[in-house]
Amino acid sequence: MRRRRRADAAAQGLDERFQLATPLRSALHKVFPDHWSFMLGELALYSFVMLVLTGTVLALFFDPSMRQVYYDGAYLPLRGMPMSAAYDSTLRISFDIRGGLLMRQIHHWAADLFVAAIVVHMGRIFLTGAFRRPREVNWTIGLLMFWLAFIEGFAGYSLPDDGLSGTGLRIAASIVLSIPIAGTWLSNALFGGEFPGELIIGRLYIAHVLLVPGALLLLISVHLGLVVKQKHTQWPRPGHTNGNVVGERMVPGFAARSTGLAVLLFAVLAALGGLVQINPIWLFGPYQAAVVSSASQPDWYVMFLDGALRLMPPWELRAFGYTLSPVFWPGVVLPGLMTMLAMAYPFASGRRHRGPGYNNLLQRPRDAPARTATGAMAMTFFLVMTASAANDLIADKFSISLNAMIWGGRIGAVVLPPLAFYLTRRLCLGFQQQDRQRLAHGVETGLIIRTPDGEYREIEQPLGPVDRLPLPYTGWVVPKRMKRLGALPPTPRGFWRAIEPPGPVAIEPPKQAAIEPPEQKRESVDD
Repeated sequence: MRRRRRADAAAQGLDERFQLATPLRSALHKVFPDHWSFMLGELALYSFVMLVLTGTVLALFFDPSMRQVYYDGAYLPLRGMPMSAAYDSTLRISFDIRGGLLMRQIHHWAADLFVAAIVVHMGRIFLTGAFRRPREVNWTIGLLMFWLAFIEGFAGYSLPDDGLSGTGLRIAASIVLSIPIAGTWLSNALFGGEFPGELIIGRLYIAHVLLVPGALLLLISVHLGLVVKQKHTQWPRPGHTNGNVVGERMVPGFAARSTGLAVLLFAVLAALGGLVQINPIWLFGPYQAAVVSSASQPDWYVMFLDGALRLMPPWELRAFGYTLSPVFWPGVVLPGLMTMLAMAYPFASGRRHRGPGYNNLLQRPRDAPARTATGAMAMTFFLVMTASAANDLIADKFSISLNAMIWGGRIGAVVLPPLAFYLTRRLCLGFQQQDRQRLAHGVETGLIIRTPDGEYREIEQPLGPVDRLPLPYTGWVVPKRMKRLGALPPTPRGFWRAIEPPGPVAIEPPKQAAIEPPEQKRESVDD
C-alpha cells in the first residue's frame, strides 16, 4: 500500500507540474483503422529505427577520410594494396570487428526496405485517394521524404569508396556538371576541385549521419503530427463516415499489433543480414578513376535514373554559347518533372473533382479508373527504366545485342506506359461492371436447374430483398462467393491440422469497435 501511495503521489506531482494526464489519456485512446494496408507506413518507420541503431554502431568504427593507406587487414587478396582510409575501415568493419559485417548488411537491407516501404505506402495512398483534401500537404511531405531517403541511401552507398560506389559517384558528378551555367561551380564546390578530390567522402559522411537524418526525423515528426491532427482515413464500411474513425484504440489492440510488427521486421532484417550477402565491397576493390567495368548497378531505387541515362540518345543542344549535355535531360529534368507532377496532382485533382470538404473515406482503385491507370502508367515507366539499368547484364547473359537492348528500352518507354494506362482503365471498368451485376442479380451458387422448357439455368443468391434490387453500391467489397454470405460452415481452427471439427454455420455478433468522434471545431465535415 505504501508503494502504491508513493507511486500515486509521484504521478500526481508530475501531472501538477507538467499537465501530462490529459494528453497522455488522449494518446492512449487514439483510434487506428484495423485494415492491414495501414501498417505499410509503420514498416518505413521501424526500418528507419533499425537504420539509426545499426548506423550508430557503424559510425564508431568508420573513418570518413580519403587519405591513402596500405591495407594490412585480414582479407588476404587486398593486403598491401593502396586505398583510401574509408575503404580500409570498411574492410576492417567487415573482417576484423566481431559482428561488423552483420551490422553492415543489416544496415544495407534496412535502407533498401526503408525506401521500398515509402514507395509502397505512397502507392497505397495514391491508389486509394488518401491524398485528397485536407491531406495534400502530407502527400508533399511524403514525396520529400522519398527524395531525402534517396539521397541518404546514395550517400551511404558511396561512403565505402569501393569500385562500384565510386562509379556511381562519377555518374553523379557528371549529372552535376550537365547543369547549365552553374554546373561547373556546383561540382567544384561539392568535390573541392576536380573529381574525385579529397573532400567528398567526409562531406557525404556529414550529410549521411547528421544532415539528412535530421531532416528525415523532422519530416517524420511533422507527418505523424498531421496524421494525428487530421485523423486517419478509412474504408467506406457500414458506420464509417467522413466525421469519425472506426477501429482499435492505441492500447491495448493497436500497440500490441504494432509492437509485433516491429519485432517481426527486426527479425527479418537480422536474418537477411546474417544469411543473404549484399554489397560485397571486397570483390570490387578500391575505387580507381580510370577503371570502370560493366555490371555496375546501384541499389534498386537508383536504377531507374541509371536506366534513363543509358536510354537517352546522344543529343547535344547548343545555344547562346552554352551546351546542354544529353545527361541533363534524364539526370536533372526527368526527376524534377516527375516530382513536380506528383506534387501538383492532388491539387489538380481536387479542382477537377470537387467533392466534400473533408475526404475521410477512401476509394477502391477500381472506382477511380483514370487515377489507377495513371499510377499503372507511372509504374510501367519506372520498371522499364529500372530494367534498362541492367541492359548490359541482360545482353551478356542472353547473348543479345546491347544496341538492341537500348532500342528496346527506348521503344518500351514510349509504347508500354500508354498501353498500361489503357489496359488498367478497361480492367477497372470491368471490375465495376462485375460489382454492379452481382448487386443486381446476386451471387452465383453453382446450382444448375432445368426449366420446363428444357433450358438450363444457374440459381443466383440475391444479396438483398428481391423487391429492392438492384442494391446501391457503397464503395466497399461486394461478395463474390457463397462462403462470404455465410452459406458454408466456418473454417476449422488449427495450423498443420484441425484442432476441432467444422461446426454448423454460426453467425457471430459484431465486434464492438472503437469510434473516434469528429473534432468539435471542424466545420468542413458537414459541407
